[in-house]
Amino acid sequence: MTDQERLDRLQLARSEHIGPVTFLELLDHFSAAGDAIKALPELAKRGGRRSRIKVCSVRDAEAELRALETIGGQLVAWGEPAYPAPLTALADPPPVLAVLGDVAFFQRTCVAMVGARNASANGRRFAGQLGRELGEANLTVVSGMARGIDTAAHSGSLETGTVAVLGGGVDVVYPRENAALYERICAEGAVVSEVSMGTQPQARHFPRRNRIIAGLSLGVVVVEASPKSGSLITARYALDQGRDIFAVPGSPLDPRARGTNGLIRDGATLVQQASDVIGAIEPAREFQVARRHDRSTFSALNEAEGDAAPDDLARTTLRELLGPQAVAIDDLIRESQLTPGSVATILLELELAGSLERLPGNQVSLISSTT
Repeated sequence: MTDQERLDRLQLARSEHIGPVTFLELLDHFSAAGDAIKALPELAKRGGRRSRIKVCSVRDAEAELRALETIGGQLVAWGEPAYPAPLTALADPPPVLAVLGDVAFFQRTCVAMVGARNASANGRRFAGQLGRELGEANLTVVSGMARGIDTAAHSGSLETGTVAVLGGGVDVVYPRENAALYERICAEGAVVSEVSMGTQPQARHFPRRNRIIAGLSLGVVVVEASPKSGSLITARYALDQGRDIFAVPGSPLDPRARGTNGLIRDGATLVQQASDVIGAIEPAREFQVARRHDRSTFSALNEAEGDAAPDDLARTTLRELLGPQAVAIDDLIRESQLTPGSVATILLELELAGSLERLPGNQVSLISSTT
């Protein structure tokens, strides 16, 4: 990939209303990110947007790259050899990743470990021991550098290399108490984030971070988690991505064990020692993950070159079928009797106009009037 294409992909990824799925769809159709950027204003206008869509400027993209390089980091864009192969299996892989540390850790077999922030002393001790033993088995431990179990897992696996996925910018240490741990991971492992430099972590960032934690790994180990824990969100991502789920059992009297005990009840592998994880992961070490992001949307245009561009009647027909409730794209194609390519184009236009939201399960919904 040329430096210009990498810069263009960063610029596209940082533009308004460009999420991971939209980013891939645009690349599928236009091939070069620069061509996709040029098409954004017209696509958004067709979707009903009245004001000009905010496209990340070349200056801002260059400034982000310089800032990252100044602190010793690098940008890894979708499509580069250094991009983590397991993430290519996701329906919504991050378009770009900012990395501090050694990107070679992405090429190793990874296992995620997550759990309660208010973890018990025994839970932290077990997570640290498990992290160390998994590392000694040549597995890279991935976690989110949160308090509690995440911190213990990273600390236990520092000597063999660990990967921390952050909810904020790669240069933002959160929580601040983990500043020393952050510095060691940067020096001996890798710190990664998909959001821009300087971004302060917010609640809405953590589910996106959790999908990357699960996506990098062949399996996710949960050590202590309440029924509403974010760790269970990571486990659900892992299930959706076809990864293995492991859980450490705990006392029924401890609320922090209810989530993990529930996972075991529902079929997760019970973990009492590192060999329980290693034995299950070992057969999958040579597994090559193939790209399988959904291609029934905008890329359908590439498979139906004879389709005419959608007209205003087609746009009206599809808009009438959309509402605040989620609807499957396949149902829209069937009900509208439009071609997949036309439906894909109109949905993309609406999304760039800021009035369409993409939801799990290849579903969409209207979210607001256009701006």
